Amino acid sequence: MQTAHATIAPAHEIEIACDESGWEGANLVAGSSDVIAYASVRLSVDAATEWLRELSGRARHVKREHKASHVLRADRRSAVTSLLGPAGPIHGNAFVHLTEKAYFVVGRLLDLVLGQSADAASAGMVADRRLTGLATTLNREGPEAFGRDRWQAFLAASNAVLQSRKARNVREPVDAFVDLVEALAELDGGSRVGAILDELRRERSVAYAARARLLEHHVLQPALEPLIPALARTILHWSRGGGIDVSIVHDEQSALTERRIRRLERQLLPPGRCLRFRQVDSRTDPRVQVADVLAGVARRLAADELRGRGDPELGELLRAYIDPASLWSDERSWSRLGPTR
Repeated sequence: MQTAHATIAPAHEIEIACDESGWEGANLVAGSSDVIAYASVRLSVDAATEWLRELSGRARHVKREHKASHVLRADRRSAVTSLLGPAGPIHGNAFVHLTEKAYFVVGRLLDLVLGQSADAASAGMVADRRLTGLATTLNREGPEAFGRDRWQAFLAASNAVLQSRKARNVREPVDAFVDLVEALAELDGGSRVGAILDELRRERSVAYAARARLLEHHVLQPALEPLIPALARTILHWSRGGGIDVSIVHDEQSALTERRIRRLERQLLPPGRCLRFRQVDSRTDPRVQVADVLAGVARRLAADELRGRGDPELGELLRAYIDPASLWSDERSWSRLGPTR
């Protein structure tokens, strides 16, 4: 049964519901998922309720909160196609930003040490093309150049430099990272990866100062909060580049504080435009539950594709919703996930 695509927001304002899947805290390289999916949907409460009612029938009467697991089981493939397909409730009314966690960490590390933290300061909207290219090279070639264990050690050391939970500890994470870089550079000299390591190993003192600035500004400019650039991309998409007010209903999320939201409003929207933002318990708003299901489905499909075991049919349906500026470096999987237009 096809549901209505009505919305209750006034013509000058778009109201969307948002949720994420795969965010597991500030240690981005030690979680159970390689991917974060941030989903937004534009639906009326009635349309969202109707689709969830249909899902309850397929999932044997889910009584409380609908999750992606209810539609991703092998015997419920039709539930995924009913959500993502052209006759589904969100077709033309949803947007998904994907983050490849390792790529995000490498990109932010390079931005911190080599780029004066411009990327973090701009919520990911101002990227240095050279540094983006270096991050892509490292993420694509690093695992093979270093070996799995050394690559994971590099990611862990990078993540530690970017963390702000030990505010007085400036030098120790930097020293551990640069020492590791020097050891890896000795193993991989002369390659493109080796050239990047050589650049990083020379910047110990720069990295001290960069980490000190990170700790000073981490409340409004956190380096390890991928939901902030994901939300920024979402706001730009639905506001049509700042031309329309946006009202967001969001699942409860500690990373998205009022101060950070107001900063995004100033950064992304022109004077006179408004960003309304409220957090709710997802169980109380069916639109947020639909966003949650979409985020979970997108994360699972994208993670499977990243690991080389994707579903071609479902991946093709997902493409219609993916943000072309998702933070993704893996070329093979992106050729199957990235939007074609």
